Amino acid sequence: MKNLEPVLTWKLHEPPGPPYHTHNVGPPKLLDQVRQAIRVKHYSIRTEQAYVDWIKRFILFHKTEQGIIRHPKDMGHREISAFLTHLAVDLHVAASTQNQALSAILFLYRYVLDIDPGPVDAVRAKKPQRLPTVLTPNEVATAISFLSGTHRLMAKLLYGSGLRLMECVRLRIKDLDFARGEVLVRNGKGNKDRVTMLPQTLVAPLQEQLHYARTLHRQDLVQGLGCVYLPDALERKYPNACREWSWQYVFPASRRSRDPRSNTERRHHIDPSGLQKAVRRAAQRAGINRVISCHTFRHSFATHLLEAGYDIRTVQELLGHKDVKTTMIYTHVLNKGALAVHSPLDQLPAPTCDHLKSPRTIPPGLGDTPAT
Repeated sequence: MKNLEPVLTWKLHEPPGPPYHTHNVGPPKLLDQVRQAIRVKHYSIRTEQAYVDWIKRFILFHKTEQGIIRHPKDMGHREISAFLTHLAVDLHVAASTQNQALSAILFLYRYVLDIDPGPVDAVRAKKPQRLPTVLTPNEVATAISFLSGTHRLMAKLLYGSGLRLMECVRLRIKDLDFARGEVLVRNGKGNKDRVTMLPQTLVAPLQEQLHYARTLHRQDLVQGLGCVYLPDALERKYPNACREWSWQYVFPASRRSRDPRSNTERRHHIDPSGLQKAVRRAAQRAGINRVISCHTFRHSFATHLLEAGYDIRTVQELLGHKDVKTTMIYTHVLNKGALAVHSPLDQLPAPTCDHLKSPRTIPPGLGDTPAT
């Protein structure tokens, strides 16, 4: 899909096919309008990339046999339903994937084209009810032991503070409060802030990590750079804040890169895919015969706190869940507690009959048949 964007060059007020109206100064292209609308609503860069990709796929799905690409203005709820049905029936996508595609297409019609597409009647993928994968404390310790360097420190933060992957990656210096033993999570899921615990065993390793980050920051300042990304309009409101130490990332990238939105060269945070791959390799080397990810450490954090007797409301606040029902899912994976159910097989009394203790007998003739 990366090379298809030059094809989608419609203007909002241009007809879907030739001849096009000519303007001295035309409006931006369709996908650029999508990006502008997303940034006005302060959606994340990941949401922007996902929405643009789904809109491309929706448009190209309805490409005619003659190679004519139809403008979304000329399509409606029937085309949307056909595309969503294709995702569910032909591609067998997950329910969350189909919902994301629908959200992207509805965003295009409602906030870019200003059109009501009408009711969408499509075959919807059924969302399964899944339980989280939880590791035992020994498995957590073993998996972490097969990590090293920054990846080990980040995995310990995921488990010790209950952070999501991107919350850990995006931590800034000002978010760590060593005196109070707290981690302030900014702009978490749902654009909410919360406070969680900072494990005391991570104080010294984190200070070493900050020393490394400060060294990189000083090198960037010497070279006339060192300006980190600031959310929303803070960079314009506080022009010098982007170079301040408190705004730098705790886990900076080893190399500088260009901001995809502003095209400014700066040092971003570490790539989350590196930790994801490291965790998968560590689980394999540790002999854990389950599929685990970085989020498994967060699941284990919540479950182990409940097993230790902490109140579920406390765990809810640490995790940043809006509804306690979301936190309640961890009670289903506990192996003990007042609501635990034991198998009736474990309650059977020990056999007392003598014939049950005798060796197993083989019917006559059954064991004498030679193998063929």
